[in-house]
Amino acid sequence: MPPRHQVQCINKTDRYNAHERIENIGGVEGGQRWRLTQAEGIAAIESGRANFYVNRGGYESDVIVAVSRYGYKYLKTKADGEQPDNLLSLPECPRW
Repeated sequence: MPPRHQVQCINKTDRYNAHERIENIGGVEGGQRWRLTQAEGIAAIESGRANFYVNRGGYESDVIVAVSRYGYKYLKTKADGEQPDNLLSLPECPRW
């Protein structure tokens, strides 16, 4: 089973298309900050190297790869019936 990482922050672009809205996902693990581009996150999920999730108010939502109606891949959380924008509502990752 691939490692599971909590996404705690994101960097957004100024784009409105779903597949262009997230630039990076990131978090802290073992005291170390990590950050991946959306393309790296998609590749990690699709290859089975990693899984990601968002914890909002004690509820975990898996991050999945979605495909826009134009065929572009992007990251989002599975629908959980509570917060449809779990990933986009995360704070901005520090720019380092």
